[in-house]
Amino acid sequence: MNAKHVNAICRATEFIFVNHFGVDVKPLNPRVQQNAVPSNQVSVILGINGQLNGQIICSIDEQTAKNIVGVMMGGMTIEALDDMGWSAIQEFGNWVAGTTATELSKEDVIIDVTPPVINEGASHFRSNRLFITVPLETRLGLIDIHISVKEPVAS
Repeated sequence: MNAKHVNAICRATEFIFVNHFGVDVKPLNPRVQQNAVPSNQVSVILGINGQLNGQIICSIDEQTAKNIVGVMMGGMTIEALDDMGWSAIQEFGNWVAGTTATELSKEDVIIDVTPPVINEGASHFRSNRLFITVPLETRLGLIDIHISVKEPVAS
């Protein structure tokens, strides 16, 4: 994985928290994940296609999801995630997708991002691909950005 691609994806997610949610972001130490990526309790899964192929998985706990939805709903306190809350989490995924495409285009990389898929409940995503996990600490909670992108193999 190319560090400039990983950094662009992290910048995109940080941009959303700073500019859309008005919260500071503190990146924590990245780590390498092989074979299994934890979902925490809520995950947004995005597929990447184009000059890069792979996945981005944003994993958060349920309280962080409620906090994000609350900010998206104008500062409301969210007691439980209902259909509107899940829709807001999916929209958060759309924001990550669009901002990631923009940030990667600044690195001269053109991609398409699949519509977000939401995973509810603690589980592990299993893959034979290597993931770099970048934890982001915010006052809304901890967000783990799991990144696995690479340039496609020429045929």
